[in-house]
Amino acid sequence: QVQLAESGGGLVQSGGSLRLSCGASGRSFRPYVMGWFRQAPGKEREFVAAITWSSVISTYYADSVKVRFTISEDNAKNTVHLQMNRLKPEDTAVYYCAAGSAYSRDLSSLVTYDYWGQGTQVTVSL
Repeated sequence: QVQLAESGGGLVQSGGSLRLSCGASGRSFRPYVMGWFRQAPGKEREFVAAITWSSVISTYYADSVKVRFTISEDNAKNTVHLQMNRLKPEDTAVYYCAAGSAYSRDLSSLVTYDYWGQGTQVTVSL
């Protein structure tokens, strides 16, 4: 079994920054993709960013966070980070880390991911 644990959430003012981290533990695990999703109250869970490992490392972003957010990995530590800059109140949500084992064309789809973390709250105040 694989466990994912997020950290780094909190309260920040609009325009500020936060860095989320997601550590993977459990059985030897070589994911194809790790991603970040978020869910605001009353809304569906939505894709934020993803990183894939094949012949090269590739990153993908939702349009709403492009330029402001950066996903990166520390493969030696089995950890993925999400650097969030220029945060806006509309970024307020619970952020979830997810991991998928198999290739998928749609990295924004929840069904691509086999494992999920418990989530970490990010609150951006005015």
